[in-house]
Amino acid sequence: MTSVPMPMPIPIPSRTQYVLDAIKHRILTGQLTPGQALVETELAAQFGVSKTPVREALKTLAGTGLVVMSQYKGVTVRMADADMAREVYDVRLLLEPEALRRAVRRGASLDSARDALTRADDATDAAERSLANREFHRALYVPCGNPLLGRMLDEVRDQAALVAAVAWAAQPSWEREAAEHREILRLAVEGDADAAARALHAHIASFVQRSFPESPQQEGQE
Repeated sequence: MTSVPMPMPIPIPSRTQYVLDAIKHRILTGQLTPGQALVETELAAQFGVSKTPVREALKTLAGTGLVVMSQYKGVTVRMADADMAREVYDVRLLLEPEALRRAVRRGASLDSARDALTRADDATDAAERSLANREFHRALYVPCGNPLLGRMLDEVRDQAALVAAVAWAAQPSWEREAAEHREILRLAVEGDADAAARALHAHIASFVQRSFPESPQQEGQE
């Protein structure tokens, strides 16, 4: 009688990864707000785990810039102030339009960007729309043909989403951004790499200028 091999068990995410993903999702969708304390014992109870995976997850989030660990204040969600916003968006302005330009020039598929745009339009809440918008931008730069460039943009992606969540909570601008996204995608699909890159640059620049305007004093110092 031939024995039937037992199927290999399906690996499940580690407790640390589970907690990490859950906390990140709450931060990037505004459920955990900037400055809010993240208490290990409370989070462990919420997720049904020990404090160890929570502690490891918070260390990882600190490394990505989403939380701040202080000897005196403990762990808190990072505050997204104007200085942080300009630093993060400056990197995006330098890299993201060029990545899109390269993706268009090499004829990369933009179906994922189109799908993300549709999900954003059909979203029923701010969290769903925020996640779809993040995927839209990522779908524009990932197929640039340079994996390192894509990873560099991925590194600032979460911090950019934190900035956006704070800005949207104070001044919703979904419709304007959706219209700009559609124009960027139209130009990219038509194969106009330079125009698509310019539209993306203007889109990113206008968002941070609108959400975190510089004071006259700051402008005079530059």
